Amino acid sequence: MALMASTLLFPLHVSPISSPKFPQFPLFSLPPKTLISKPSPATIRSAKMVVRAESLQSLVSGTLNIVRSNPATWHSALLSNLLIFIVGSPILVSGLSVSGIASAFLLGTLTWRAFGPSGFLLVATYFILGTAATKVKMAQKEAQGVAEKRKGRRGPGSVIGSSAAGCVCALLMINKVGGEAFTQLWRLGFVASFCTKLSDTVSSEIGKAYGRITYLVTTFKVVPRGTEGAVSLEGTFAGLLAAIALSFVGCLLGNCT
Repeated sequence: MALMASTLLFPLHVSPISSPKFPQFPLFSLPPKTLISKPSPATIRSAKMVVRAESLQSLVSGTLNIVRSNPATWHSALLSNLLIFIVGSPILVSGLSVSGIASAFLLGTLTWRAFGPSGFLLVATYFILGTAATKVKMAQKEAQGVAEKRKGRRGPGSVIGSSAAGCVCALLMINKVGGEAFTQLWRLGFVASFCTKLSDTVSSEIGKAYGRITYLVTTFKVVPRGTEGAVSLEGTFAGLLAAIALSFVGCLLGNCT
């Protein structure tokens, strides 16, 4: 009874029972979203230009490595001639016909393969000097009927005829006939062949243009300018100077010593 009375007088305060809290986990864990910006057209164009520039640089570098091959190879000879003929096409067209250019390309390739850039430069010098002499007083030569055909543009026959001896020396050089002991001999023969041909071309063309008195070599009879087999003092002197000049170029290039 006393317990009940005390309970009524002083009620018990019982704290409510709280439910246990459990950690809440999401069903799916999603990574945070990252925003990827789309490159602008200007950026894309710039990247493409960089790639193209690198490709072009690689191509040029590879081409130069082939051209600089030492000793020369058939690949370097073909590629070098192709590049030079493309760049120098205006000069070639002025002195050669289309078939003459094709023949000159074969000659240039053979020369580069045998004697390298120095041999090619010698032939190029021969061509420039010979073409210049052919163009001297072209109108006068045409009026007299002694000018070269096609305004002085020479065909394959002239190219092959003027380079036959040089081509033989080039083939002997490529095949190393005689070994190292004959190397300088083939070089000397190569230079001499073009000096001889240049002398013939210059003496003929200058003689047609400036020769006062022309003689037949066999009878020393005076004949008109342009006569086959005729020579003149002016033409002979010019041809001699041309041969000396080309031989000097050959020595400078190291083709002969």
